[in-house]
Amino acid sequence: MDVIRKLENEQMKRDIPRFSVGDTVRVGYQIREGNKERIQYFQGTVIAVRGSGIRRTMKVRRIVAGEGVERTFPLHSPKLAEINVTSMGKVRRAKLYYLRTRVGKATRIKQIFGKTYDNGPADKGDAPSAEAS
Repeated sequence: MDVIRKLENEQMKRDIPRFSVGDTVRVGYQIREGNKERIQYFQGTVIAVRGSGIRRTMKVRRIVAGEGVERTFPLHSPKLAEINVTSMGKVRRAKLYYLRTRVGKATRIKQIFGKTYDNGPADKGDAPSAEAS
């Protein structure tokens, strides 16, 4: 079991920013078209985060041409180029699946202004704390 955990830790990314459910994020994902590669950006609200370790994923939702579009991104995928948190939202649920039934202004989430996440690692268990030094 330790061998598997060691291999997973080697493959995990360390530069994933902190975000939570309700935040608006801009995700850059590498896609291949023919023999060319480019980064495609998808901006929307994080409605779910699930899994742990290398299997951690986030589900992002946005409205395109009046139709709801959701994409699930594996956070430690080599195809994931970047994640930028554009705004923070204040929600009281772990999963925001209720947004699927809402239309228009009802899909708005209360924003938190002036507060940012610290620039530490996303998982507290990944980095040693300053108190231990």
